[in-house]
Amino acid sequence: MSSAFGIPKSSTTFLLPKLQNLHLADRLRDDPSAIELALSDYGNIVKEIPAAVLYPASINDIASLIKFAASNNASVPFNIAARGQGHSVRGQAMARNGVVVNMNSLRNNRNGNGVKVVSSAAASSMGRWYADVGGEQLWEDVLNATLEHGLAPVSWTDYLHLTVGGTLSNAGISGQTFRYGPQISNVYEMDVITGKGDFVTCSPIKNTDVFYAVLGGLGQFGIIVGARIALQSAPKRVKWVRMLYNDFSAFAGDQEYLISINNGRDEQKHIEVDYLEGLLLMNHGPLDHWRTSFFPSKDHFRISSLITKYGIIYCLEIAKYYDDSTLNYSVDEELQVLFQMLSFVPGYTFEKDVSYAEFLTRVQIDQEQRVQSEGRQWDDVTLHPWLNLFLPKSHISEFNSGVLKDIVLKRNITTGLVLVYPMNRNKWDDRMSAVTPDEDVFYTVGFLHSSGFDSLEMLDVQNKDILQFCYNAGIKVKQYLPNHKTKTEWKNHFGIKWETFRERKAQFDPQMILSPGQRIFNNN
Repeated sequence: MSSAFGIPKSSTTFLLPKLQNLHLADRLRDDPSAIELALSDYGNIVKEIPAAVLYPASINDIASLIKFAASNNASVPFNIAARGQGHSVRGQAMARNGVVVNMNSLRNNRNGNGVKVVSSAAASSMGRWYADVGGEQLWEDVLNATLEHGLAPVSWTDYLHLTVGGTLSNAGISGQTFRYGPQISNVYEMDVITGKGDFVTCSPIKNTDVFYAVLGGLGQFGIIVGARIALQSAPKRVKWVRMLYNDFSAFAGDQEYLISINNGRDEQKHIEVDYLEGLLLMNHGPLDHWRTSFFPSKDHFRISSLITKYGIIYCLEIAKYYDDSTLNYSVDEELQVLFQMLSFVPGYTFEKDVSYAEFLTRVQIDQEQRVQSEGRQWDDVTLHPWLNLFLPKSHISEFNSGVLKDIVLKRNITTGLVLVYPMNRNKWDDRMSAVTPDEDVFYTVGFLHSSGFDSLEMLDVQNKDILQFCYNAGIKVKQYLPNHKTKTEWKNHFGIKWETFRERKAQFDPQMILSPGQRIFNNN
């Protein structure tokens, strides 16, 4: 291995010679291209230089590396972080002076065999169609492989160019979460390599402590190398609808009504939706910015006029799935009935009819179109100082007035998408490591900023001011994809789960080797 990027010898001399003696030394790289890929992430804000990058040919390579790091043979334990698509934004998948595991290498070595769909008669009779999926596989791979069998997972993320292991280590949320729960609620079984280097197959009935620790565990207890994902029959088509609101109470009330229908809290038979999200439209850029390309160009002027008049327009986005079996009644007629129950601005509904696959890959399609239209390259440096929050329903109106209007609208520096939509807490499993607010319904609010270096500080200050407002107002928010810097902050984040989380760390990663970039157990 050749050194790169001027890594200080004092911090890595104990590591490199020891690694060179391993049987997998030929799969460890510290050349400039390997190091450059591993020292940054999607956020482009944090840079941490690893000593080496492992390009595993098999899961045994990962287990051997971890076992070596945890053993006395390593002299001093070194940190290890699994890197899928590097879609973290604050260095969570980095390992300064340690080893980053490039999970894409494992994906390449599967030769397209990383997704195995089980759709036998026996499986369907038990209601348990499933796919056995490598943790390094992309959700896009899972979609394509399962659709060949007429099946698909029930819960998704908005963007599918993410690894299965990566989203299951956080939660995996999108507009289906209110109905089916996050992705971590739709896993039958996992294969995990713990922080001791042990290979463990776990499920709700086998090695349950590993199973519940790893799901939403931020990579602290093990690296997910396989998962058995729940499937259902895949629809063929999607009615995709957006409605505009100028009143936040009506916007929030309609969202909460729609998720209550699917959650069984309404005894009357009403029309259910399969997907629900909300987003903000503000007068800070063209309407065709990212997902707002949904709106027809002929309607841009009147939508712009509405935004100019009210400052913020709230957009409710829903989808209804359908296929050949539902052609005996009209989906359009159902939507017309549904519209009569909602309180959007009259005349401001917009519809598309797309394939199921096109709907699920909508974000990537829009990103590609935007890059092409702006004449940019995929590798252009853009910073992403994101802030994602879960907040209790009881404070959502206060958050709208104190944050969305008094901070975001007045400062007018927000770039990128702002998402606001509710979820049902009973679709989450409290035995898992992921944390949510205590109320039955809570909202996710995502500020998905894109910026240059010149505006990074302003957006960081705004993020801090948003969190400070919540603290001062007594709004007990939880960060999703959290970015905390002190143990006190992490204790507050996990709340009553902290002791369990700490005990699980001692049990499954006692040397505190895994995922140092989260800064949970290795902070100052």
